[in-house]
This record gives sequence, structure tokens and C-alpha cells, in this order.
Amino acid sequence: MLTLKQDCQPWNKLVNILLLQMSWDVVFCQLHYIIPEESKHGTFVGRIAQDLGLEIGEINSRMLRVVSRDEKEYFQVNLQNGILFVKETIDREQLCPNAAFCIMPLQVILDKPVQMYRVDVEMEDINDNSPSFSSTVSHLMISEIIPAGSHFPIEGAVDPDLGTHSIINYELSASDYFALDFQKYMSQIRSLELVLKKSLDREKQSIHNLTLTSYDGGKPRLSGTTQIIVTVEDSNDNAPSFAQPFYQCSITENAAKGSLVIKLNATDLDVGKNAEILYEFSKLVKEDVRNIFSLDKHTGEIRVKGDIDFETINMYEIQIDAIDNGDHPMVGHCKVLITVNDVNDNPPELTLTSLSVPVPEDSPKGTTVAIISVHDKDSGSNGKVSCYISEHTPFKINQAFTGDFSLTVNGQLDHEKKSGYEVLVIAKDEGTPPLSVSQTLTIDVSDVNDNAPKFQQPIDTIFIKENNPPGSHVYTALASDPDIGQNSFITYSVSEATIDGIPISSYISVSPDNGKVFALKSFDHEQVKYFQCHIKAIDAGLPPQSSDLTLNIFIEDINDNAPTFAPFYSDVTFKTPKSAQPGYLVGKVKAMDLDSGYNALISYNLKDPLGKTPFTMSYQTGEINLKRPFMDSDYEEYRLLVVAEDSGKPVMTVSTHIVISWVEPGEEMKLDNYEAKNSSDEFSNANFYLVIAICIISSIFLITLIAFTVLKWQKYRDEVNDLKENYKVCSNTGGSWMYSQHTQYRVSSSSTEAKNDLIVFTPNNLQIPVNHDLPTPQGAFLSSAYKPKHPNPDWRYSASLKAAMQGAVHMEGAAVLRGAAVGLEPQWPTVSSATTDPEGGEVSPPVGAGVNCNSWTFKYGPGNQKQPVPVPQIPPDFPENFIIPGSPAIISIRQDQPSAQAQKSNFITFGKKEETKKKKKKKKGKNQEKANNNTNDNNDQ
Repeated sequence: MLTLKQDCQPWNKLVNILLLQMSWDVVFCQLHYIIPEESKHGTFVGRIAQDLGLEIGEINSRMLRVVSRDEKEYFQVNLQNGILFVKETIDREQLCPNAAFCIMPLQVILDKPVQMYRVDVEMEDINDNSPSFSSTVSHLMISEIIPAGSHFPIEGAVDPDLGTHSIINYELSASDYFALDFQKYMSQIRSLELVLKKSLDREKQSIHNLTLTSYDGGKPRLSGTTQIIVTVEDSNDNAPSFAQPFYQCSITENAAKGSLVIKLNATDLDVGKNAEILYEFSKLVKEDVRNIFSLDKHTGEIRVKGDIDFETINMYEIQIDAIDNGDHPMVGHCKVLITVNDVNDNPPELTLTSLSVPVPEDSPKGTTVAIISVHDKDSGSNGKVSCYISEHTPFKINQAFTGDFSLTVNGQLDHEKKSGYEVLVIAKDEGTPPLSVSQTLTIDVSDVNDNAPKFQQPIDTIFIKENNPPGSHVYTALASDPDIGQNSFITYSVSEATIDGIPISSYISVSPDNGKVFALKSFDHEQVKYFQCHIKAIDAGLPPQSSDLTLNIFIEDINDNAPTFAPFYSDVTFKTPKSAQPGYLVGKVKAMDLDSGYNALISYNLKDPLGKTPFTMSYQTGEINLKRPFMDSDYEEYRLLVVAEDSGKPVMTVSTHIVISWVEPGEEMKLDNYEAKNSSDEFSNANFYLVIAICIISSIFLITLIAFTVLKWQKYRDEVNDLKENYKVCSNTGGSWMYSQHTQYRVSSSSTEAKNDLIVFTPNNLQIPVNHDLPTPQGAFLSSAYKPKHPNPDWRYSASLKAAMQGAVHMEGAAVLRGAAVGLEPQWPTVSSATTDPEGGEVSPPVGAGVNCNSWTFKYGPGNQKQPVPVPQIPPDFPENFIIPGSPAIISIRQDQPSAQAQKSNFITFGKKEETKKKKKKKKGKNQEKANNNTNDNNDQ
């Protein structure tokens, strides 16, 4: 007796692959509907337009249609409301036999523009089939010696339904000897066996009638029954047995006929003819399997007999019986699972589902041109198909869904460059060797209005002479368009604009057909000198394209305006003094011309046929000048004709009369009306702004000058205060400068402030009483007979003054020390005396209240730089108390080039240094005598 066991591992792998494939198809769809099978015509499937986000109006305009792979059209779309409904009744078992999921893929295609959607309709199984057995009665022969627990495979029922609607249970009628055993694999009953509960006894009961009932899982559930007649035999007690109850092997599809698939081997414990074993296909093996495989009944070899196609059946399950040759043959059972390996024997199938041509040249990237469906019957890598374009074109293949590709625009299309393409589409699988299929698509590119009319230049300039005849042709605007057909038909127009409030269409018009520009009116340069118009060129495409031409129009001036005099120039009277000299400006006339350029260039002419008038006129300015002095023979009044003419061609003139009268000197005056009119006309806005600018600049200069003066004055005050502290100078009433014992004078050696000012002071002409002794500096006394003299006009030639003029002498700090010891006295303004030498200095007497007229000041003039100024050389034995008798006192000497001794000490001390009081008292007498002698000498000189 043999016990059969079933291995479930191969079944698990197979079911997993099938479920994975079905799940993959579901993922790559956009809509998924589920309807029960056997649905009648008109059954609602789904609102496909609404679910795809389409408007109701787009269904007809974009030509929505549904395409399926099968020739039959099971579904249809209502074009009024976008509802998908059943067109023909679908039998799931007929459409998808032996499939866990029955999904019908649909392609929803929209045109203009082309779009494709993937819709899957799943046929939901209903319990419309009852389980059925192949026969109503089956016979089973069982030997009585078979031990309890033996299993006898029996044929199960068949239910075309799947899932819960398929067979889920078997029931056996009540029996003391038999029980039913079945095994499930992935919720499906794969094997059905009759189990012997206890040993049979033919003498007690030789025949057992059993009823086998199968049930499906539907609601309500359906069932099927069959009768099993078991006959108990009393013979061979050992049945053949295989090495294993389940065999697994594989074979490639398209294997050659006669190829060995597997060799089976069964053994029997009996001997003799009861051990002779014959191999046969089980009665459960179908006829189509017997046509493909053959079984050698003696050797147990299974060979290929027919054509094996993986795409038809990829797995075979064959039950083999091993029967001994006993009087009562016993049978051993096994199962053989033959897996068919796929080979790349099917090329891809390429189907052009949709082609939208011609393609507009302005189609953006991504525009769908065609939809291509590719299918390969092979599986695995042999069934994976890639689609591509063989040559470089502005198109691209994109994968939309599994097996569906779209041909889209991938570059710039230009009808003007290329109007059509031949695109070779190739579909190629990944098998070894790879198989491919190709198809050529003809794609035409349609022209769109993508080129605007183009002028030769965007800006142009023309010149029109004024007073042109109305309607004259002045310009031709020409544009070109590379498009074709109506897209290249160009119309010209003038853009709306205004010139001083007047529409430009009143000035210029353009012919819409040929672009000729006409002047509608006669232009006047004095009114319009320049204007700009924009000419638009627009084609007849949809939408239209346009471009603009900016036309700068200049109105050329011609000499059409004569010069004019202002009204106040008519019979104007100019008065000229009789004492006037030649060149005297008598008056001026002015004419205006509305023209421009040379046409407005005016020349003036004084009409004097006899040439006896003493007046002449400037040709360009119109100024009237005196030609000769007044003569007694001249008239008291002249009435002259002034002619103004322009420079245009032809020359245009204007004339006016003027009156020139002679008056006595001092009586001349300009006419009030002439002056008022002249000033009112000539004082324009530009002159007004010019006066304002001059005032502002003058104010800034004045403020700067005041600030500079304040700073210099502050510096001057500081220097004077310094000088007052350091130097004390006393002057006697006689005006002679004395040197105090306590005073030191500095000779500046700085080269940074070189000055050429020579300041010479003469004693004031004071009335000094004879009987009074005046205090004098140490070593000097004034004589009672001393009387200051008025300076000689030829003072510049005195010896003492010449000696004083040889150095650059000035008072440091620009201060003049004079008079008593009170301090500083400012220098008063002077009136320069005339001199014949313009390069020399000037002699100025002091002017002002309280100033003696005998005080003179000499200064070098601005042009005196030409006179050489020698540097005075001080001899080594120069006396300390040196005073030039009868000459002005020199307060300070500054040299441009200091001596070496001055650079070291920076000052030279003149006069007696301060002595002690005791020495002064002792030498008082001697000094008094020396001073008297010096005073007498000075008076004599």
C-alpha cells in the first residue's frame, strides 16, 4: 500500500507570479472599474468623462472614443453625458479562463490635442456555474488486502467560477470504510482522495456505493454530485510505488519532438508477473496533454510529442499510474509538474493607435503626435519592449503605460525650414537574441503665423520740404514675412498719435497694400519742424503678427518768410551829440526771420544813394556808427532807409525808416519808447535766468571774500598784538623815528613770503615850538631851527631815498608804527600822484581827517616786478645806533634771499642794547652832547 503526499512549494511560486503581474497592471492604469459578469446591455460602468476631469463639451469636440484590444466592443461611451456602459454581455469564464483576475484594458483617446488614458474594467465573478463531475458514476477497484489508511485519488468536480465561487468543499456520504481527504493550496482544492478507514472484507461487503458532493462558496451555494462504486477485489496485495509522489521538471518551449522530458521509475514488492509494471497516463489526464507528451509504458520515459508553446500553456500537471501485471493489478500513482521555459520566439507587435497630423510648427515640447501600442507575447525580459526612433528628429518616444508609448514633439519645428519628417519607429524586446519590429510614420508640419513682418530697418528718417503739394508720395515702407499663404499677406497702417493735439492721420497716410506713405497736407516748417510716426505692418495670420517702423520726419525749411522789423523800429529816432567822434554808436536796429538756418541769417544795409550821410551800418549786427565828425554842412536831422535781407534763395527783404538827429553835447538821450520796447523785447527768460545765475555766483564770491578778509584780519590782529607786546617804539613830535633801548627789530629770513613793498615814511610837518625841548631817542636831538620841508617832487632822486629803495622793505605784520608811544596808527587811503613811468611806483599823500598832508607813502606798482631789487649788504662795522639823517626811518627789512648770518640768528638788532640804570646815569651827559651834535648835522644836511 502507498501513501501519496503533495508538495505545495511549486504552486506557491506560480500563484505569486500571477498575482504580481495582475497587481502591476492595476498600478499602471488611471481608472479602474469593477462590474459583475453577465451584465446586460446598458449596464452603468462609470462616469468616465467626469472621472478623467473632462468637461461635457469636450467629449464631442475632442472626439472621445474607447479602443480595446479585442475585436469585440464590449463597452461604449455615451457622448451626451460621458457615461461608460456595457454594450455586449460578457462571460468571464469565456473571456478569461483560468485567470484569477479578469481585467479588460481600455484606451480612452481624445483628439485635438491628442491625449490617451488607460482604463481597466475588471469583470467580477458571479456564481453562475455549478460544480460538475465528468461522469455521474465512477468505478473503483480496491483489493481487500489493501491496509487501512490507503489513499485512492478520485476525480474531482470542475467549476469554471473562481475565488469564493469555485469549489471550496467536498462531502462524502456516510461510510464505515471510507472517508474523504482533500488538500487545499492557496484556497483551492488541488487533490481529492478516498481514504480507507479500515480493511475491506469482500465476504462481508463486496461493493460500496458512495455519493460524492461538491460545493462552491457562492451565496446561495451550488453543488454537484457523482456516484462512486467501490468494488473489493481479492488478489494482488502489493501495488507499485514511485520513489516520490511528486516530480518536477522543466522544458524549453519549441523543444524538438522526441526530446526526453523525464524518466519515471516505480517498484513493486511482488514477484513474477505481479511485479511487472506498466506506465500509463491517468484517466484524469486530458486529451490535449496526451497530444503533447508521450509516455513509454515499459520504461516510464515522458517525451515531447507535439508543439510546446509557453504563451499557450506554461505549466503542465500530469498524473501517472504504475500498474502491475498481477491477476488483480494494483496501481501506484504519482504526479509530474512540467514547467515550460520561455524563449524569445515572438517579435513585438507594434500598433499605431492614433496619429495626429499635420503637426503645427508652434507645437510646444511634449505635444503628443501619435500613440503607439506595443505588445510581446513572451514573458520576462523576452517580453519587455523598448521603443525608440532610429534617427535624430525633433520627436521623442515616451512610455505612457505598460505597452503604450506616445510620440511627442521634442524640439523646435519650423515649417519654413522643413515641412515634413519620415520617422522610423522601432520596437525591440530584451530577449536573447533580441527581436524587433519597425514602422515608418509620415509627419507633416503645418505652417502657423510664427513670423512677424520685418522691415529692413526699424527706424528710418526722411526729409520733406515745406510747402509740399498735398498728397505727394514721400516714402515707401516695405516689410517681408517668411510665412506662406495668408500668414505672409501684409497690410500697412499708421499707428494712432497726435501732433499738438491734431491726429497724425491728418498729416500722413499709408497705402495698406504697398506701404507707400503720402503727405496729406502742405507742411510749414515754422509750425512743425519734426514729428515721428509709427507704421505698423500686420499679416493676415491667426493670430496676426505685426512689427513697427519708426519714421522720423523732418520738415526742411525753405525761404518763404521775409525778415520783419519790430513795430517800434518804424520811424524810430536816434539822437547823436555833435561832439561825437568817429565810431560812436548811434543806435541799433534788429530784424527777425521766421525761417531757420541760412534762410534766417539777416544782413543789414543802409540805403545812402549819395553817400553824404556821416553814418555807416554794420552788415551783420545792424549797429549804426558815426563815420566822421559833425560838420556844419550836415543836416540837423537825417531820415534814412534801412534794408534787412536774408540769405535764402530767393532773397527776401524788408525795409524801415529811421531818423537820426544831431543834438548838443549833454542833451543826447535815448528815446523812451525805443528803450522801453528794446528792453522789454530783449530781456527774455534766458537773460532773466542769466542775471539770477550771476547774482548767485557774485553772492558766493562775496561771502568767500568776506570770510577770507575776516580770517586775515584776525591773523593781522594777532600779529599786531604780538608786536605790541614785544616791541615798543616811541616817536617824537617832530616825526623822526627813534630807537628805544628796549626795542629790537627783526629782519625776516623766511623765503615763503617774499614781498616787494617798500614803505617810506617822512616826518610829519608839525609846528614845533622853538623854546621847548622835545624828547628824542638816545643820541639824537632836534634842533630848534628844524623846519620840515615839503618833499621835492623829484624826491625819487635823493640819495637817502635811493638807498632805501634798494631793498624789499616793509613793515612786518603790515602795520605802520608812527607817532608817540601810544601804539599803532592805521594807514589812511591815499591819492596817487601822476607819474610818467607806468612801471614805477606811485607817490600818494595821505587823505583823511586828522592826517598831515606832509606824510607821504611810496609803494611799488603791480608792474614793478621788472625792476631789480638788490639785496642790501650790511658792512661788518655797521654802527648799532644807525640813523640816516634827514631820511625816513626804516622800521623793518625783509629780504627775499636772507644772508647766512640772518639764517642763523633770524634777526639783527639795531640800536643800543639795554644797559643798566647805573650806566645810563653815568653816560647821560655824553649821550646828550652826541644827540645835540647829530641834530645839528641833520639840520645842515
